Amino acid sequence: MRAFKELENLSDADLSRKRAELELELVKLRAQVATGTAPKNTMQVRRSRRTIARILTLKRQRELASLKGGQPEIRGRNKKHE
Repeated sequence: MRAFKELENLSDADLSRKRAELELELVKLRAQVATGTAPKNTMQVRRSRRTIARILTLKRQRELASLKGGQPEIRGRNKKHE
């Protein structure tokens, strides 16, 4: 899960900027699909949606960690892949 590790290194402002870029890209891709034009990469819609979800998850983890006053708890991460 390299994508999540890369996102963890970004600041909150960078995460917000990245999310805005991805949402704009997603709107454009959905417009292409709606008009009947096939996007160059059909997996890009799925990839963008998942990256946005990862960003939202990371921001929520940071928010909860700041409320607790500690490091963000990352549940479900498999230790052998780190």
